[in-house]
Amino acid sequence: MKSCDPAGAAARPLVSLGAGLFALLAVLSFAAAPALADGDAEAGRKVFSQCIACHRAEEGKNLIGPSLFGVHGRPAASVEGFSYSPALKNSKLTWDDASLDKYLENPTAVIRGGRMAFPGVKDPKARADVIAYLKTLHK
Repeated sequence: MKSCDPAGAAARPLVSLGAGLFALLAVLSFAAAPALADGDAEAGRKVFSQCIACHRAEEGKNLIGPSLFGVHGRPAASVEGFSYSPALKNSKLTWDDASLDKYLENPTAVIRGGRMAFPGVKDPKARADVIAYLKTLHK
């Protein structure tokens, strides 16, 4: 007598295919992540020219925006003597590759109520480059 298995063997390949597809997507997402870290700091210095109306790369030189010296790895709204928006102060962000990438793409979407009047850098390669440049700004 045969057993009645409505899902049976026919469903197993679909489950296996779904698991395999999930594994492939997971590997691809991890493989894509380092691309952000692979920016070109020299190209990023050129992209940074968009920022110099408000920011400086030198330590302690604040303009309309704070100095970006040492920004990578520091908590948001932490430059001594700079007056930050309450929204940025309350953001609890730390500026790492991922948070800088999201913020630089669209600052007002990340910090609603922030003061940065900049439309963002839409090109992912240009963002990776400027992040690579920002990472060079330290003692």
